[in-house]
Amino acid sequence: MKLISDIAYGIAHENQKLDLRLPDNDEFYAVVFIHGGGLEKGDKANDKLHFGHLVSKGYAVVAPNYRMYPDAKYPEYVEDAAAAVAWAFEHLNEYGKCKGIFVGGSSAGGYLSMMLCFDKRWLAPYGIKPTDVKGWLHVAGQPTCHFNYLKYDRGIDSRRVIVDETAPLYHIGEDEEYSPMLFTVSDNDMKNRYEQTILVLSTMKHFGHEDKTELKVFQGTHCQYHGQSNENGENLLGVAECEFMEKVIKSK
Repeated sequence: MKLISDIAYGIAHENQKLDLRLPDNDEFYAVVFIHGGGLEKGDKANDKLHFGHLVSKGYAVVAPNYRMYPDAKYPEYVEDAAAAVAWAFEHLNEYGKCKGIFVGGSSAGGYLSMMLCFDKRWLAPYGIKPTDVKGWLHVAGQPTCHFNYLKYDRGIDSRRVIVDETAPLYHIGEDEEYSPMLFTVSDNDMKNRYEQTILVLSTMKHFGHEDKTELKVFQGTHCQYHGQSNENGENLLGVAECEFMEKVIKSK
């Protein structure tokens, strides 16, 4: 594996940097994976077990940082996520032959990956459509208005369940086509996270897109599976994602 750290993207804010992990093979599929932390903490250098599994299976991994609260406001972190994905589309072929790009994120990163997936206006300035992404990996993201958006931008109780244009759920049904997507969540996740994930799947089904979604429910608490391994010593999240991505790749 080759690690290239702190590649700049965006408008040169100190948080607009990404790490690139490359497999040993010259041809690869890539995963842009956005870290969690409630849009107020977290770092691209975390999640080494998860990323290590993906690279061991031949995937390149692009892990961006992005602007966060309390210094950022909506939609700056969404804009940064889009810019990082655009960087991958524009530059990955400089490091080998990139055969396709998957995009995902965990928790706050899952919120961001869903925003890019369901609201096409964020990738549009780069000439990218959500369906240009080979598949989506939405890990325990909040599909309603993010709780820290409610806290910092709106100044209201972060437990409120609100759906407006800042919510991924608001945009489901705007497009006629979607790339395949994997949703992962815990059976003992954050309060209301499991139920809201099921609502996303139900809404996709309501619009006739149930064939584009797959759900993986892990045992434990919110994103606990990031650091857990199966009986073979393989990262649980990485195994689920690789199985999904392999199916998507073979189906094309």
